[in-house]
This record gives sequence, C-alpha cells and structure tokens, in this order.
Amino acid sequence: MAAGIKYIIQKEIFDALEERILSVCNVSKLLKKKKTSYLCVISTTKPRIVVSICQVKQYDKGVWKKKRTWGLEEVKGVDGRNESSETHEFDLTLEKVYRWFAANLHERQNFITVLWKQLQKHVLAEERPVFKNVPKAWLTERSPEKAVVDGKFATMGAQGGVEEDDDLDDMVESEDFHALTEKEETNLSKLIGECDYAISNAEQFMEQLGKNLQELDGANIQSVLASEKQVDALMDQIEAAISEAEKVEKRLDDYDEILCHIRESMEKMGEKNQMIEIANTNNVKLLQELEKVVFQLDLPHVHQLALTDTDLTPKGLPAAIAAGKALQTAMNSDIDPALLRLTAVQDQRKRFEKWKAKFSQTVSRHLNNLFIHLGNLGDSQSPHSNDLNLPKHNSVHKELSAYAELMHWMKAMDRKAYDALIKVYTSSLSKVYDRDIRLFFEAAKQSISVRRFGSREDLNSSSMSNKLKLGQQSSKQPTQPYGILGVNRELWSNGAEPAERQKFDSILEKVLAELEPVALSEQHFCIAFFQLDVISPTGKNTQTTLDMSAALQDKERDERDTAVMIPQKRLDRQINEEVRRMMGELFSNLEQELNSFILSFEKLDSYYSLYVLVRLTQHVMSAQDAQSFLSMTFASALIHVKRNFDKFMNLQLQSIQEAKVPKRSKCGLLPYVENFEEFAVTAEAIFKKTERRNDLDKWYLKLVEAIFEYIPVHALEHAKTPHQVVKMENYHRMHSLLSQLKVGVLEQLKKDAKVRYNDALKAYVTKYFGRPLEKLNQFFEGVQQKVQQGVKETEISYQMAYSKQELRKVISQYPAREVKKGLEQLYKKVEKHLCDEENLLQVVWRAMQEEFIAQYNSLELWIQRCYAGAMITLDFTIKDILDFFSEIARSH
Repeated sequence: MAAGIKYIIQKEIFDALEERILSVCNVSKLLKKKKTSYLCVISTTKPRIVVSICQVKQYDKGVWKKKRTWGLEEVKGVDGRNESSETHEFDLTLEKVYRWFAANLHERQNFITVLWKQLQKHVLAEERPVFKNVPKAWLTERSPEKAVVDGKFATMGAQGGVEEDDDLDDMVESEDFHALTEKEETNLSKLIGECDYAISNAEQFMEQLGKNLQELDGANIQSVLASEKQVDALMDQIEAAISEAEKVEKRLDDYDEILCHIRESMEKMGEKNQMIEIANTNNVKLLQELEKVVFQLDLPHVHQLALTDTDLTPKGLPAAIAAGKALQTAMNSDIDPALLRLTAVQDQRKRFEKWKAKFSQTVSRHLNNLFIHLGNLGDSQSPHSNDLNLPKHNSVHKELSAYAELMHWMKAMDRKAYDALIKVYTSSLSKVYDRDIRLFFEAAKQSISVRRFGSREDLNSSSMSNKLKLGQQSSKQPTQPYGILGVNRELWSNGAEPAERQKFDSILEKVLAELEPVALSEQHFCIAFFQLDVISPTGKNTQTTLDMSAALQDKERDERDTAVMIPQKRLDRQINEEVRRMMGELFSNLEQELNSFILSFEKLDSYYSLYVLVRLTQHVMSAQDAQSFLSMTFASALIHVKRNFDKFMNLQLQSIQEAKVPKRSKCGLLPYVENFEEFAVTAEAIFKKTERRNDLDKWYLKLVEAIFEYIPVHALEHAKTPHQVVKMENYHRMHSLLSQLKVGVLEQLKKDAKVRYNDALKAYVTKYFGRPLEKLNQFFEGVQQKVQQGVKETEISYQMAYSKQELRKVISQYPAREVKKGLEQLYKKVEKHLCDEENLLQVVWRAMQEEFIAQYNSLELWIQRCYAGAMITLDFTIKDILDFFSEIARSH
C-alpha cells in the first residue's frame, strides 16, 4: 500500500518537478485524525541536490497537491514523544510545533530515520536539530532497515559494490522488493542446474524450454483421449439417474394432487370454525356492553325515592346528596352512540330527565329560600357596637357548607338554576355586607379625633359627618391648605397635630386589617361553595329527544376535548375574573366607602395622603393572594391615593415657583425654605424604611432642585434686603436642613448648597465691605502699573506722583480713629441686612475682618518692597484691626 501511494505521488507531482521521494509517511493531525495527508522527504536530482520536507494532500476528484514545503534548515527539532517503537505520535518543530499521528509504525520509523540521515549530510553540525524520545538505533549510519537487507545485497556488493550510499539507501527505502519463497528458490535452482549452458547459450536454453513445453502439452492431450471410455460410462450413469428422478417426480405430482383436495376441505372447515368463534366473541362483547349499559343506567330504588320525594332536612340531606350524585353519574355515563338508539335506553334517559328536573326544582327552591332567609336575618340583627370590628359571617358559611355538594350538583346538571341561585345569594348577602361596611367606616371616622379650627375636641357621629361633608365654618376662612411649602404659615388652614396623624394611621391600619379576613373568608367560601375554580359543562348525555344522533355526541366530545386544551393561564384568568365579579357584587360599596374614608381626611390635611400611600402599599405588597378581590380593591384605591400624593407634591412644587417674597423690612427666610423642615421631618417619619421610599426620594430631588433654582429669582424681588444676603441665609438654612436629614439622594445637593452659600457670602462681603482704605489702594494700584511698565521697585519713590511725601499724605487720611468709625458704620449696615433666625452676623463680620486683614497685608507688602528704609507705616496694625472688629462686635 505504501509503495503504491509512493508511486502515485511520485508520478502525479514530483516527476514533473524532477524530484524523487526518499520517504513517505501517512499522517494526520493529533486531534483531527479523520483529515489525513502525507509527509514526504524529497530530493532534487539536478543541478544540485536539495532535500526538503513536503506535505501532500489529496483533494476532491483524486487531485494531488502540495500543501506546505519546508527546507531542512527550517527543522528546529524532532520529538518522538516516546522511545518505544510502538508509538504513533511525533512532533516536528518548524515555524511552529506540528503534532502528527502516523498511521503506520514502519512508515514513521522510516521517515524519522531518513530525515535524520539527510540532516546529517546536508546541514552543518551546529545547526542540526535535536532528536528527542527517538530510539538510538534509528539514528545511526547503520540503521535497522539497512541491516535487514544487508544479506540481500551482499552478492551485489561483492561483484561490483555500491557506488554511492544514496543508491543503497534508496534500495533499502524502496517498498517494491519481495523475496522469493523457499519452494520457488528450490525449483529455480534445479532448473538452472539441469541447464548449465543457460548462462553461456541463452538461445539453446530457450529452445530447450520450448521443447519441454510441447512435450507437456502432448502428454495432456493423450491423457484426455485415454479417459474417453470412462467419460462415456459416466454419461450413461447420469442418464439413468435422470430417468429415475423423473419417475420420483411423477409420483410426487400424484401425491400433490391428492393433497390439494384435502387442503380445500380443511380450509372450508377452518373458515367455518373462525366464523363460529367471531360470532361467539361478538355475542360475548354484546352481552358485556348490555350489562355495562344496564349497570350504568340502573338507579337504585332508594335513590329514586330520594329524588322524587326529596328531604333536605339535616336528617335526609345525606340521602339527597347521594341520590343526586348517583343520578349525575348515570346521566353522565359514557355510552356508545349506537346504543343510545335503543328504546330502553331512551326510556330510561327520559326518566332521568324527569327525576333531574324534579330534584333540581326542589333543591333550587330550598336554597333560594335559605339565601333570602340568611340575608334577612343579617339585616334584622342589631348593629354592632362602637368597637372598630367588622362582623364575620362564619355562622352563615357553616350553615351553607352542608349544601355545598348540592350546589356543585346544580352547577353540573342545571346551569340556569345555578346562575339564578348565585344572583339570589349575592343580592341577599350584599345587603348585609353593605350595611356592615357602612357602619364600620362610620365607626372608624368617629374613632379619629380631628382638631377643630380654633380648638381641639373629639367629634361625635353627627358633627363628624357634617365636618367631613361641609368643612368647619369660621368667620375667617384660610386661603391656602395646610402644609403648602410656598405659602406663609399665617395663611395655612388648621391642620392635624402629629398625634392626630398617628391616630389616623393606627385607625387606618386597623380598618385595613379588619377588612382582610372578612373579605378573604367570603372569597374562599364562595370559591368552595359555588365551585368557582372549576369550569364544567352543564352535563353530558342529558338530551332526551329521539333524534339524538352520533353527530351530536361527536360534537360534545369535540367541545370537551377543546375545553381540556385551553391554556392553563387562560383558565386561571377566567376563574379569577369570575371570582372578582361575584365578590364585587357582594362588597359593592367597599371601594367607594374606602375611598370616601380616605378622601375625607385628605381634605382636612394633605399629609394624610402620605400615611395612606404607605399603609395601603404595605397591605397590597403583603397580600396572600395577589389576585384576590380585596387585593385588587386595595390596589385600585392605591392608584387614587398615589394620584393624590403626586397631586399634593405637584402643588408643593408649584407653590415654590409661585411663592411671594415677605414684605417685611428684612427678607429673611423664604417661605418654602422655612416650611421645608416641617415637611421633610414629617415625610421622613412616614416613609422611613418603607416600600415607597423611592417615590419620596424622587420628589425630594424635584423639590430641593426647585428651591435652589428659585432662591436667586426671589432674592432679586425684595426691595430692601440685598439679594446676596437672601441667597446666603436661605442656602445656609438648606445646607443645615439637608445635613440633619441625612438623605442619601440629597448628598450632592447638600454639597451644592454649601457651595452656593459660600459664593453668596463672598459676593456680599466683596460688595458691601469694599475697600475701606480706598485712596491707599488706588495709590498702590498706580505703583503696580509703574512696576509693570518697567520701573524698578527701588526707584518708585523717585517718581513725582509716588514719592514718599505723597505716600505719607495718603496715609495721613486714614488715622486709626477714622478707620474704626467706618467699621462701626459698616457693622450697623450688615446688622440691618441680616435676619435674626440664621445668626449669620458674626460669620459675615469675621469674613469682613479677614478681607480687611488681607488688604492691609497687601498694602504693607508694597510699602516694604518700594519704600524700604523710609520708616513709613500705616497708623494702625493688624492687632489694632482685630481689636476694632472685636470691640464693635461686643458693643452690639
């Protein structure tokens, strides 16, 4: 195989290039053994010998092509991976490491040996690669392959020798040589021994061989002719055998004809037996079907009596329930459509319809009267006490639970009557729940103490109702709701005290907590009693008309199969909607009463909306059943509360934008800055560690950003107070408030407030402190200009306008007494500008002191630089300045 591949590759590729293959090895990449190729060691024949390594691959349609070629000098190393000769793997290090898997161990050994020899011949010793993990016997001039064939070439070496080692290597590497077998070698020696003249006279040897061949052919012909008599005898025996075989065949045909008649008879008998068995099987199946139908349509006499003469008292109720179930099972039995045409079956089904109608009418009438009675009983009960408790109707549920199975029967067998009973139940019990809920919320309103305008007292029932509807009448109506940031507190209406708000929050929590068990208890009862979590048909096999056909039955089955294939989510949604619809009819006034209760207190104090938002959210988030009626009701109320909350916050934001500047002589704090503390403290107390914290944080950002935006706007509107003072005082208050609140989202705004406050303080000091030593400052500004024009500082005193005498004249205009007097006037002006609430007078006065000292140091520096040695100084020192500021501050 290897020799054939070597011959093909040599012919297809290398003959045209005048190259010859020294060794070939079938290889594949180590991890991709399905993709094979051939590594060849090739050598050119002329003009000079160049040995290289080439990868050859066969592509589509049997085309052989070179894929890669490397010179011997590119070989950096050879790794046999293991010194064992049984290893198929080896690595070649060229421009990178190539890992190969050899298909044949002999090809691998031959390839490595030939590659080593060619490297030894054609590559310098210092550039030869390292061979690792390769048997040492392979890496010698006398390799194993050469030793094996030494005996075969011994004669050739003795006669003429081998001219080149390469020729010997090529012969060793050739895979076309096959040795003679021992028998062939013996025969050939014998033939040559008989013809000693064969070497000297080949023509005589050929002639002798031809004569021998003719003698052999003649002997064969004589042998054939001698055996002719034996052949004739053999032919006679064959003819006799054929004759006997024909006799046997004729006899077998006779037997077959006889057996054909027997087979037909047996087949007819088999068919008759098969028909008898089929008839018996059909009779058995028919009997089984009839017995099954009789069993399914048989209703015991005791159940018939219970259906016709129904007793729904506690004593007879179990029998009525058992009879109803038996009738339902019989009417819904799965009977083959063909059997429905039987007269007996149709008659029995007609009886079922009569019993069903009678039983359904009795049960429906009894439950209808029971529902009405329980509803009237609830209306006739005395109102509950003033305690804030919502009555629970467990006794009603307990009494009706005994009839739950009958109600399930009504749903399956008489849907029209079932729907009518649901309407009666909801209309009867809704009256009870409407009254209970109305009285419950009235009691809740009475439990909350509301502060009247002008005085505080607990409201009784009538005064509370009037106050919530009409509001407290007063001779002086407030113009704005309580707690609006942009409005002066004098214009606020009377709001609730913190204690009253806390009481409202606790009453609201109790109201919501009382509603939950009552609503959930009623919902669970309705689901179980009316089987609202089961979507069932009105019943199968309940038609009694004679034209009931298989088509109708098929239609029912298709509808049943379709109902089974309805997606589960769709069924759940349908069930939830049915439950909520029924609960909405039972608790028809719950949402209205809850919203009215909440709204009535929100009108008195807008801060109540914050309490309601947090409390309702807690109940919605902690609901056991998120799809329950009460949870959906709370969620609906929560939407209204959230809208009121956003409306209240938008009103706060709008009030900041439309705020009016106080008309007092000192502007002081703007209304929304002054009111923000109460708002923030109240909101933090309500929203701290609640699910609604993010809502408050969002509004915090909007409100504080609006405050920062409109402080400069409103600061310009006050006629008497400088706008720098207004900004300074209000930003100072906002920074103080934000530092106390420690709200994470307001940290950046707190830093912003600090920056704005410092900027306003600096602007005020710059404008109103100015430069008390104005002429001195102007004098040295001229000096500075001269220096910038190139006049040396030591030569300034020689300038006429800036001589020492001129400097002394200017200094003499600012004696210490006059400077102190000017500072006292400045202090009075600052005191007149600043308000008392923020206590910033000393802060501003200290900032002015630092500014004065900075100006003094600048003047002293210029005097020393330009008038050194002239003994010129100001009439006062820094210590005097500190004493001036300190005395003025203490005196006021």
